[in-house]
Formats: sequence, C-alpha cells, structure tokens
Amino acid sequence: MLQGGEVVERALAASQADEAIVIVTDASEASLRWAGNSMTTNGSTTSREWSVVSVLRAGPTSARVGSVSSTSVDAADIEAVVRASEQAARSAAPARDAVPLLEPDAVGLHLDPDWAADPAATGIDVFTGLASDLATGFDGADRLYGFAHHQLHTTWLGTSTGIRRRWTQPTGSVEINGKRGPASDTASAWVGAGTLDFTDVDTPGMLAELARRLDWNARRVELPAGRYETLLPPSAVADLLINLAWEMQGRGANEGHTAFSRAGGTRVGERLTDIPLTLYSDPSATGLEYRPFVATASSSDSMSVFDNGLPAQRVDWVREGVIDNLVYPRAIAAEFDAPVTVPGDNLLMTGGSAATLPEMIAVTGRGLLLTCLWYIREVDPATLLLTGLTRDGVYLIEDGEITGAVNNFRFNESPLDLLRRTTEAGATEITLPREWKDWFSRTAMPALRIPDFHMSSVSRAT
Repeated sequence: MLQGGEVVERALAASQADEAIVIVTDASEASLRWAGNSMTTNGSTTSREWSVVSVLRAGPTSARVGSVSSTSVDAADIEAVVRASEQAARSAAPARDAVPLLEPDAVGLHLDPDWAADPAATGIDVFTGLASDLATGFDGADRLYGFAHHQLHTTWLGTSTGIRRRWTQPTGSVEINGKRGPASDTASAWVGAGTLDFTDVDTPGMLAELARRLDWNARRVELPAGRYETLLPPSAVADLLINLAWEMQGRGANEGHTAFSRAGGTRVGERLTDIPLTLYSDPSATGLEYRPFVATASSSDSMSVFDNGLPAQRVDWVREGVIDNLVYPRAIAAEFDAPVTVPGDNLLMTGGSAATLPEMIAVTGRGLLLTCLWYIREVDPATLLLTGLTRDGVYLIEDGEITGAVNNFRFNESPLDLLRRTTEAGATEITLPREWKDWFSRTAMPALRIPDFHMSSVSRAT
C-alpha cells in the first residue's frame, strides 16, 4: 500500500484540471468494551479515505469544482478517481465560494518535516492500564458497563499550488456507566474522560466518583417540572456550547436566519454576560490540540475547498462576555467585509472563578445538580432553543449537600440565554461531553450556576 504522501503526489501528477487538491487520511483505531463486570469485546482496525478535488477555472473568482472520494488502497485506482473528479467538475454549477487557491508563501510552510513518514498506529495495548484498573472495579458490587476508544488519524494535504501539510490527530475517550440495585429499581450514573493516549486516565478516581453518585441514590425525591437553580457540570456545559459553536456561521447570521442575526447585521459586539467569560478555539491548547490547517474535500458555510492549507489559529468566539467572532471562510469574509476565521475542533471557556464544583455545591441553599444531558436537539434556530433529556443522575442539593436523587426531566433552553442568565462560573477543566463525544471531544469548561434552568416536563426514563 502506498504511503499517504505518495498517493497525494501521484494523484496531483495525474491531474489534468486547472488546479487540484488531494487529501488522504489514514485511520488507526482500537476499542475496548465491557458489560456486567466483564470484558466483552476488543479490537483494532486500520482504514484509509482519500479525496481528489478538481478545479476548472474561468477566472480568479469563477470556477467549477468536482470532488470524489475513495477508500481504495490500490495504487491502480488513483487515475480513475482523478478522472471522476474532473468529470464531476465539468458537470458542476459555478462554485459560490471560488477564490484563488493558497500558495505556499501565503501559509508560511511548504512541507511538513514528517511528510514521508509512515502513518501513526495504535492497538489494544493502549488500554493495558485501564483494563487492569477496571478489573479491580469488577470485583465490587456495582455493575459496570462502558467503552474505550482510541483513534490516530494521519492526514496528508497536497495542492497543485505546492502546499504540502501533514498532521496526526490523537483522540481518545473512556466512558463508564455504573448501575446499582434490582432491575425494577436500578440507580444509574455515568462518568467519562477524554485523553490523548490513556496514560493520564484516572480510572480509580472515576470509579470512586461513580460509587459516590450511586450512594446519592439511597434517597429518591420526586419533583415536578419547573424552573430550578441548577448547577451544570463541565460536561453538560460542553454539550450545550458545542451546539452554540456549530451555529456560528457568518453567512447565516448576516442573512438574518440564525440566533446570531439582528436587524442590519449580526450580534458581534453584543454583550451576553458581565462575567468575563471567554469562549474560544485554539489548535495549540495543551492536551486539546487539533489539526492546525484547513483540510476539506467539500465546501459549506463554515469551510471552503479553496481554503485548503489555510492555517487555523486561536479564535475568540466570545471575549470577556461579548460576542467577538463568527465563522467566515475567505470568500464569505470578503462578501461581508469580515475577518477570516476557521472553525475550531476544540472549544474552551475561561474567565470564571477558581471554585470547584464541590465548592459551588457547598454554597447552594437548594437546587439541582445535573451530571449529563442526552438527546439534545434544536427546536428553534432563530433563538438557538434546544431540547433534551437529563440522564444518569439528577441530584437534589439542600443546605450545601447532596441529599438525594430526583427524577429525570426534559429541558428547554438556549445556550445563548444560559450565558445571559449565568450567575456563577467555576474553574475550567478538561471534560468529555456526553452527547456529542463521537463528533466533538476536545473541550475544557467551567461548571455554571443557572438560577432558573427550565425543566419543561418530567421524564420517566431511567
């Protein structure tokens, strides 16, 4: 099998289009699953996906684009994919986002030093320490279920203008669900953690937290729907703010059909909160690093094939409580006279206090502690209203202590409104979102205190 960089070079050499872009991604993945206090499955896989993007020019800002992808590892298939991409370009409508492709001088780098190296690889041995710690947990009375996943994605990007970039993205996560009690009255709790290589996963600490949450279920309290003072832990905050980040396209805001629109323009410059919260993406954030350049085989309102190779840099989406930036590929930025911004593959929020979640609980008179959210869906894009369910633990706080578990709820909330109503933000910590973990796992968030979180109805789900 050809190395990814060789596929790039052969495909570019075979191209007869005016310009071409080739992206190759090799994936190496390992997984481990357990249920009912015993290991059930493990395995590892490797795969390749690559795309050829052909550009037929009619001018600097006029072009037709064809993109064809393949999973073949046969070098003999390269030319056929290139020809299919060229044919797709000939039959395509003019590209709305056409601008000149970037040159190496514009991105400040011609060739990454590891361009010719083999792709990174993982295997089930990455879980050795985790499996050993879980074995100890399996000896306990609580029933443990869960899944661990490790991925290494090596991406090569090459363009006919001379750009050559390579990046290896590690992504890992572990989720543990603990259950206690008979099937007719089972208490359930969840914990999760993100990781680059599993060397930093504190499995004993996670198991201790599970046991503590299951202990809180010794007392059950039924509560009606309503608005409650609620503490959102970092994981739940991440799930809600990921939804916000996904909706921050500049075009939609300027055209008046998103929650970031307002009469005559966008909400950039609008203050959301007096708490100096900053929400940002940064490809160099320690432990949450992501690919520092654009590599995309298709265009959208967030990314453009013409921006391939464009460096990704830190972007403050909200700066000290004020909406500061929206997502603008180069063509859309020029259309609306806005700064070019690349959507981030991590999301961090800072600016809260140094208070930990236990310290925030300790100063709560009466309220609820959520642990995680589930089945989040958008109800109204104009306000970014979301609905979803609580899951695996909602707990009652009374006089600074957890006094029992309460029933689950359906909630209706907008993350924009939540930021406007937040009365306290705690210390930022790296966290794993529960709902969006399979699509977006690199986050660092504080816990938030919401004085009137809207539990719209009671959910009987357990």
